[in-house]
Amino acid sequence: MVYDGKTFIGAGAVVFYSVMPTFHNSTGKKAYIMNIYTDPAYRRQGIAMHMVDLLVQEAKAKGYFQITLEATQMGRAVYEKYGFRQMTDEMELV
Repeated sequence: MVYDGKTFIGAGAVVFYSVMPTFHNSTGKKAYIMNIYTDPAYRRQGIAMHMVDLLVQEAKAKGYFQITLEATQMGRAVYEKYGFRQMTDEMELV
């Protein structure tokens, strides 16, 4: 959670989980970044980028190097600037 004094201005989270190990992820450890939010009055000041960086660094410090997220159109530029790339091989049962 991010505050400006006592005013809530943003939040973000990371979930840690395990999957079957694969050639590309021999530990099976995965991290999923979610719920990145910045109050509209505080946007375009680097707050979301800083939150993403803190969450990525936390994941890496715990040994989670496969890190994913889902991006809204609004957030896509932030994530791409950080280095995230669009995935094309996942499918979802609807």
